Formats: sequence, structure tokens, C-alpha cells
Amino acid sequence: MQHLFAQNLKHWRKTRRISQMDLALDADVSTRHISFLETGRSTPSRAMALRLADALNVPRDQRNALLSATGFARIYQTKALNSPDLTQVSEAINWMISNHDPFPALVFDQLWHVVRANKTGTATLKAFGIGIGDSLLDALTAAGNGREIFENWPEVATHMIHRLRAESNNAGGIQKLDDVANMLADDPEVAAFEAPSPMPAVIPATYRFGNNRLSMFTTLAHFSTAEDIALADLRIELMFPADENSKQMLLAMA
Repeated sequence: MQHLFAQNLKHWRKTRRISQMDLALDADVSTRHISFLETGRSTPSRAMALRLADALNVPRDQRNALLSATGFARIYQTKALNSPDLTQVSEAINWMISNHDPFPALVFDQLWHVVRANKTGTATLKAFGIGIGDSLLDALTAAGNGREIFENWPEVATHMIHRLRAESNNAGGIQKLDDVANMLADDPEVAAFEAPSPMPAVIPATYRFGNNRLSMFTTLAHFSTAEDIALADLRIELMFPADENSKQMLLAMA
């Protein structure tokens, strides 16, 4: 177990690209102690394991793995959103997305499965054959779907690549996200895309609805104090019209 903790600690330090000295400063311990922990010469206390996890911003599920590797009990749980313990959180999510109508609002899990959506979000997804429980990643990477859905596909795909890689890196590596990012990067049209200069304030996604165009930009929200594993991974995506025509189109849909 001691050797497993040493491997995990070294993995996360390298993932976060910080030196032993920087980690020691952040965790308020000596560099020598970090070195001993990474070589297995020392065993951390429960408090030290959690302090290092905090310093390295290790995701909750991987913090459980660090604790298990030192022989301590796991402390982070995974509960369903409809669990009685999460009633207030669930109601907060419903309030947020329902009050965002007539603009789309979606709730995604770590692998971009649609967990919830408001009325406009549900209608927008339905237009593209996507429903609750479906993976937006699978829908967008199916043959030709991205180009069919987005008028500015290379621009949207480039933004998705950066977002997917950032989310994967933050979690210590998620194969599904990495695979999709690499698939998008291999698209010749996406690879050839050059960002405009100067860059706009926000990058809208322009959806095709038959002969109509719906241009929207997105803001993301999450529970910054969540200690539940699944809840910490949820993302609430609130979309706003990027132009007046799109705003009027959404109002008409509502």
C-alpha cells in the first residue's frame, strides 16, 4: 500500500506540473518529507494525505484512492441527484435551469451525458435527436453530425478540444475525453482552422435549424463546495443568445 501511495503522489505532482519544493511549500512540509513519501520511505498520516490532496487539487474519487493506499477509510461518496441527502441541491439545480427559460440550460456529468435540461434546452436537444441520458460527445462525433449541427463547426470543435483536454487534465486523465479531443484534432477542417485576430469577447456556437440560424454563447456553473464525487463533476451550462435574431427565435420557441 505504501508503494501505491508513493506512485499516486508522484503521478499527481507530475500531472499538476509542480516540483517537490513547490508542493512542500503548498503543503507546509519539508521537501525531504515529500521525497521520502514519493520513494515510499515514509508513510503519511491521514491528515497529511488529505493535505497533499488539497495542495494538488486531486479529484474526490482519487482522494479516496490516496486514502485507501495508506490504509485509511474512504471519505467521499457518490450519491444520486434524487437522493434525499441532495434534495436542496436538486431543487437549486431545477430553480436555476427553469428560471433560465426561454434560453436553453443543460446539466452534464463528467462524460457529457445530459442529466437534466429546462424546457427550451429539451426542445433544442430534441431537434438534433438528443435526449436526457444521451452523451453529447457521442452525438457530436458521430459521422458528419458536428458539421450538420454547427454552422461554424471548425471554430466550435477547436474550443471543444481545449475544454475536453482541460477537463481531462484536471481529473488526472479521462480516456473518453482524450479520445474525443484527439478525434476532433485529427479532423483536417478543424486542424486548418485559424483563430481570428483580434479574438472576439466570446465565441458563439451557431446552430442550424433548417433555414434558420441560432447563435448562442455559454457560461458554465458548478458546485464549488461539493464533496460528493458525482455532484462535484456536474456542470450546469447556461446558454444565451449571441444576437437579436437568436433572442427573438428563442422567445418564439418559448
